[in-house]
Amino acid sequence: MYDMMFTPMNIGTMTVKNRIVMTAAEFSLGQINGQPTEKMMNYFEERAKGGAGLIIPGITRVNDMGAASTFTQLSMARDENIEPMREMARRIHKHGAKLCIQLHHPGRQGYASSINTLPMIIPIADKFPKFPNALFKMTPVLLGLEQKKVCMSLQAPSKCELSAHGATRIHAMSKREVKKLINDFIEAAVRCKKADVDAVELHSTHGYILHQFLSPNTNRRTDEYGGSFENRMRFITEIITGIKERCGRDYPLIVRLTADEMYDRIGQPGKGYGLEEGKRIAAELEKLGVDAINVSSACYDTYNYWLEPTSFEPGWRAYLAKEIKSVVNVPVIAANFIRSPEQAERQLEEGYQDFVGSARNFICDPYWAKKAEEGHPEKIRRCIGCLHCIKSFIFNASFFGTPGECALNPTVGMEKEWNELPRDAEGKKAVVVGAGPAGLASALTLAKRGYKVTILEKEKEAGGQVNIAASGPHKDKLHWAVEDMLTAASDAGIEIKTGIDASAEEIAAMKPDAVIVATGGTPIKPRSIKGIDSDNVVTAPDVLLGKAEIKNKKVAVIGSGLTGLETTEKLNELGNTVTVIEMADKVAGNAWFQFVDDSLSRIKPYGTEFMLGTKLEEINGDSVTVSSGTKTKILPCDYVVLAMGVRPVNALKDELCSKGIKAEAVGDAAKGGTIGNAVQSAFRTALKI
Repeated sequence: MYDMMFTPMNIGTMTVKNRIVMTAAEFSLGQINGQPTEKMMNYFEERAKGGAGLIIPGITRVNDMGAASTFTQLSMARDENIEPMREMARRIHKHGAKLCIQLHHPGRQGYASSINTLPMIIPIADKFPKFPNALFKMTPVLLGLEQKKVCMSLQAPSKCELSAHGATRIHAMSKREVKKLINDFIEAAVRCKKADVDAVELHSTHGYILHQFLSPNTNRRTDEYGGSFENRMRFITEIITGIKERCGRDYPLIVRLTADEMYDRIGQPGKGYGLEEGKRIAAELEKLGVDAINVSSACYDTYNYWLEPTSFEPGWRAYLAKEIKSVVNVPVIAANFIRSPEQAERQLEEGYQDFVGSARNFICDPYWAKKAEEGHPEKIRRCIGCLHCIKSFIFNASFFGTPGECALNPTVGMEKEWNELPRDAEGKKAVVVGAGPAGLASALTLAKRGYKVTILEKEKEAGGQVNIAASGPHKDKLHWAVEDMLTAASDAGIEIKTGIDASAEEIAAMKPDAVIVATGGTPIKPRSIKGIDSDNVVTAPDVLLGKAEIKNKKVAVIGSGLTGLETTEKLNELGNTVTVIEMADKVAGNAWFQFVDDSLSRIKPYGTEFMLGTKLEEINGDSVTVSSGTKTKILPCDYVVLAMGVRPVNALKDELCSKGIKAEAVGDAAKGGTIGNAVQSAFRTALKI
């Protein structure tokens, strides 16, 4: 079915059983000392079982000082880590997959709090197993010290502008520091080979230190490691040469390369380097003996062109891989925002790349490759590009000791527990009210435990709040979440009844042993605002679902959260003149910045006005009255669109509990949030009810 995707191919002397690579994505499942935990080994072994040909864990530090990014990333900085890494390699090899370790140093994109503390806390954590729990509780203090610039400065090729972490200081590396770091990379590779790791990858992309040396934007040195193209190549050249000398010419070495820094995409042409220089770098890497190029793009300044949000089209950057492939003879690996086996096979057949890379697909569905190989692509749980994984890693995993999360796969980091979940509810009945993501996730978890599950959905079709969210501009992939959950529900024997607005009495008559209330939320309409029930007042869902057709009018959108921004986009496209009124001092202050940037990039050309720090006071027939501080203003408008969030709809839960029925609310029925929040809360609740 996908013949080329499941054809073996060599990377140097390493034979990979198929063309599918799990590319690097850090989920912080390691120990403080950089050794893999049991959870990490289970996580990667599950992906090996699921059909990955080559697995590349993310950001393995090469020393425990300046190279530290998070407290729980992998490390190959110490000989003590060789044996634990060998065990992880053994588990991956057991399923026919190969292991490649990505060697990493963050440079200016590190956290000063971790590079200051790791050398001190590693011996403490080794001696006292419960110490990490205490450390994670101290994280806010450590990050506060970093913000106050009392921590050690970060290493970089040059003293340049900050990127990811705005308050951190940067210092230009001395030549001695450069030489030491070159040796650290080489020694880490030697340890990998001793640990039976099949290959190593140099992380020279996304603005980390190897990339920083290559880019004229971040490398402003005047010695032999900066300036000309040859000098900017020198750092990675000496690392590659050293690895080949110490590990042998036949030890496979991959370089993950930013082919284009994408500064032109954010209106800064000429900054950094573009595709032509990326091709030149790739050609030089091949001459140095590199065995494969893993093509990526962008850096932290151009984040959305590397970790794409939902709006981007699958395969949008495939052209980068094809351009790199045109100048090298070694295999080319590329992720290319691949979202289906059909797309993967097509890009292989058309010569865009030799290996299909994907991290988020494997996070979302560890078995997507195996499902494709067995001829069941319809059973794949597709990644929707919601970036819940990235947000969770940065906010939770990096410093608080909790694994990264996936919005649609709540079992990430607990693969063994899920596989061995006891069927402790055999013979019991469960009712789930609501067939949105929270309801479906609850039902799937309950079914895994042995419950006979019935879902009751008020609307004629499943989906809940997703049907609203997916109606926004460029958000159609969100429908995949519900489609794939419905497929899984069918396979699990879950009965779904739509068009039923069940009462507590009707549910009680079904005699369930447990009930999950996933009835979602309803748009907030503050009763205190005069005119809130006027005919010209509609809600964001009304606009997104097309219930309110507003064209060529003056519109005031109340609220600048993601729903408000998506509604503004749609109104702009319909020819309206939009003003967004927001009480806070920042647009979408609680939303993930990538989605905000993405949406604003499409709103900006329309000249939409944002009135921040402004409160809606009154709605009139053809205007609204707003206030900012002590000043009030009357703003002419034809329509008012409320995008002020949702409040939970969960009265049913209380009614059921009053009848002695065990019931829990999940998703928006418990607390408004994202798809990821809904699925995570549903999963955890269904595990314990």
